Amino acid sequence: MAELPLDDEHAPLYSLGQVAEMLQVQHAFLRRLDQHDVISPSRSSGGQRRYSRRDILIVRHVTRMTAEGMTLIAIRRILELERELADVRRELDQARARLNGEQQ
Repeated sequence: MAELPLDDEHAPLYSLGQVAEMLQVQHAFLRRLDQHDVISPSRSSGGQRRYSRRDILIVRHVTRMTAEGMTLIAIRRILELERELADVRRELDQARARLNGEQQ
């Protein structure tokens, strides 16, 4: 059975208006996140922003941080560090798996 776009958390399926309504945020807030490179949603062929489920989770995370008083510059850096940490953890897991395979 073919995989559907709904199965892909990175598929750009949601419009700016849908995301704003889901997360109860202003359209301008989502545009500002894009302008400040906090999150860069995909674009439709007509140039409209399209958000994936993954993007929506990140926007929700950003919304919580802004509610705590963090600036967009600080949030962008936090997101960068979180991505780097996830990469390092993935590499560590792979290295451990290789070591475990060699020791058996």
